[in-house]
Amino acid sequence: MSKPIRNSEELGTKEIGPLLVKMGVPASIGILVMSIYMIVDTIFIGRYVGTAGIAAVTVVMPITFLISSIGMAIGIGGSSVISRALGANREEHAQNTFGNMISLTVLLSVLMVIAGYYFGDEILMAFGAKGDILPPAKEFFNILLPSVPCLAFGMMSNNVIRSEGDAKTAMVVMLVPAVMNLILDPIFMVYYEMGMAGAAWATTISYCCSASFALWYFLSGRSDLKVHLQNFILKLKLVKEIFEIGFVTFARQGTIALLMLVLNNTLGNYGGETAVAMFGIINRIGMFANFPVLGVTQGFLPIAGYNYGAEKYERVKDTIALAIKSGTMIAVGMFAVIMLFREQLVGVFTTDAELLLKTPAAFIIVFLGLPTIQVQLISSAYFQAIGKAMPALLLTLTKQGFFLIPLILILPHYFGLNGVWMSFPIADTASTLVSYLYLKREMRLKLNPMM
Repeated sequence: MSKPIRNSEELGTKEIGPLLVKMGVPASIGILVMSIYMIVDTIFIGRYVGTAGIAAVTVVMPITFLISSIGMAIGIGGSSVISRALGANREEHAQNTFGNMISLTVLLSVLMVIAGYYFGDEILMAFGAKGDILPPAKEFFNILLPSVPCLAFGMMSNNVIRSEGDAKTAMVVMLVPAVMNLILDPIFMVYYEMGMAGAAWATTISYCCSASFALWYFLSGRSDLKVHLQNFILKLKLVKEIFEIGFVTFARQGTIALLMLVLNNTLGNYGGETAVAMFGIINRIGMFANFPVLGVTQGFLPIAGYNYGAEKYERVKDTIALAIKSGTMIAVGMFAVIMLFREQLVGVFTTDAELLLKTPAAFIIVFLGLPTIQVQLISSAYFQAIGKAMPALLLTLTKQGFFLIPLILILPHYFGLNGVWMSFPIADTASTLVSYLYLKREMRLKLNPMM
């Protein structure tokens, strides 16, 4: 039997609480800085381009993230395979998986970028780039699109590095593009007065820097997973294993893209450009509010996957319980902060009188379900971690696919624009209940007999 890879050993031995902190805090910091960068980016666009600029970014970013989610899907799917392989001391399988992940990420993201250029105008208009929103959206999209494979590679690498237990370096992969963007936004948008083009170039360069850092890390020998050319040759069985779990992430991102398509068009129909910009601000604050619970979830994944692979099922159960408890407490705290400072938060983004008047009231409704989201996140993450694709897929799609999209299509007919905002807490509450019941059943039927 081969010796366990050194970075991952403590995933199966260290006390769960400190281990979750060690894995979750760097992930939280990375997500926080990414959230801050997107907030600052939106602030610059709001103040130096205007309401149409905020609406344009709200339209474009889901499209680019959908394309780059190829990397995220391959990263999470492959990392699930890697974590379980490391737990079972199957180092060669982990190395082969890593090589196939690189090949798949580069190949598929480049193909999607080509499709994005070919159908660019149609895609932008489908996602709500109408009227005054279309010109800045098109400018932003055309500059940003070539860098999306770099974003995909960074997303894939972030998950791989975390799966081998190196949470701090995984955090840096996320910090690099955020910090670069924070530096470049004022240079391009203020000093050179480049407007939307400046925001796009800042983001493009930032994504390239992130991919470059991740590639340097793997080539430098600091990673236990090596870049070997022979592992780049795709193996059908391994590709299938990666995509069985990775498809869950891609399906979630695809559902989010469909949600944004429905949402932006519904907002445009019931509230025009202002409503799209309102959601752009709400969405940015939502990303900030979710950073700690997403960090806990990211920290949870490799711990659960490793211990499941090592057949340490009691540790899996303890990790689930602690992740839900700690994440929920954090979510309640973030909810309180948003409710107390919602008007001040909106004022940071814009000086538009209509946005300042209407957005805080929408905040109250949209974020009512925030304290419940950790149950949803951990439930789907657990099934991803242990390699069970179908339950992970169903739970992942529960909020956006089964509840939120139908509600957005139905409620505005009765409540107007408020119906859109009401859809969010209703979907959160319903999906939390479904996730809790399913996870509880799974733990009772599957984990207990194996102990």
